[in-house]
Amino acid sequence: MKKIMAFGLTAGMLAASLFANGQQEQTIKIGFNIPLTGDSPKVGEGSKFAGELIKKEINDAGGLDVKGKKYKLEFIYVDNELKPESAIQAAYKLIDQDHVLACVGPDGSGRAIPAGEINNQKKTPMISPWATNPKVTLNRPYVFRACFLDPFQAPVAAKFAKDQFKVSKVAILYNLEDDYSKTLAELFRDAWTKQQGGTVEVFESFGQKDQDFSVQLTKVMNSKAELLYLPCYYNHVALITSQAKDLGWTGPVMGSDSWGSADLVNLSKGSVIGDYFTTHYAAAGATGKTKEFIDKYKAAYGYIPDDVGALSYDATKILLLAIQNAGLTGNLQKDRHAIKDALGKIKDYDGVTGKMEFTPEGDPIKEAVVVKIAANGDFTFVKSLKP
Repeated sequence: MKKIMAFGLTAGMLAASLFANGQQEQTIKIGFNIPLTGDSPKVGEGSKFAGELIKKEINDAGGLDVKGKKYKLEFIYVDNELKPESAIQAAYKLIDQDHVLACVGPDGSGRAIPAGEINNQKKTPMISPWATNPKVTLNRPYVFRACFLDPFQAPVAAKFAKDQFKVSKVAILYNLEDDYSKTLAELFRDAWTKQQGGTVEVFESFGQKDQDFSVQLTKVMNSKAELLYLPCYYNHVALITSQAKDLGWTGPVMGSDSWGSADLVNLSKGSVIGDYFTTHYAAAGATGKTKEFIDKYKAAYGYIPDDVGALSYDATKILLLAIQNAGLTGNLQKDRHAIKDALGKIKDYDGVTGKMEFTPEGDPIKEAVVVKIAANGDFTFVKSLKP
């Protein structure tokens, strides 16, 4: 069968595979730098499954049409284990060994920040589906994203919480070892005190491998906090919320977009039922192209796609659009540069996670939504939060 021919990383290196059985086939290689193992494997699964949906749909139709030529898609999935050092290694592998045209991911900011530095240095376009920290794209012309930013998420979440729960005293628990969690906690704290006039009664951290949160939660229970804010990944949220309930916490709990995993409710044994979090889209009640995507994903994989799946679908589609707009010459470095320029020229995009307009820095301006976790585990739409 057809094989990708690997040449040295030179200016004239071909980005497509040629000649098999007397016929010419050209292939576009895209790398996915995602966590398929580690503490949050569902994150990587969502990205991979979204990618596979797109690849099958396009390849079954004969390939991606780029300026009148058809190219088959080859997606290479590399596991970054949800570790910064592994994300860096994955970036080097995809760029230098696999010779991909561009990369999707890493998903989370803790991996996207260091990997993005490699992609930018190597002048290889990267688009992150789910990394909300401003540092991901800052001063990095080759790095883009498909999600809103934390400086937007934090203040709109604080305003919603103040209006919804009618409280003024909050406790915040965050992961000290994760850039996303730490930054969002600080941004929410500042928005809560400076814009909403509230007080932060507890501001406590924990480590990536922690399983017992009794020390932090005891401080929360002994404080005057009326609201618990958890800008943490779903695996930690499941443990914290269940332990908080065991200690007698009955107040409202508010979370961030890192809650949006299909595994959240099961892992928490239902302790998150009734809680709220800010996120990128609401699957329950979706219509139009969003519903079409959800239906296709569920039919293929048996469950409703989470935020990462939906954002990965948008990120990959945006990247493919840039490739179509840029065209391909077969010169890898020239094509990478042209794709970067084409990504920078996309001014708006109507995706499954909503309409977005892009800033010159490669960041989309888009709405967030608040969802409530219903008794049946559905993430139900509550409100849109506009920029």
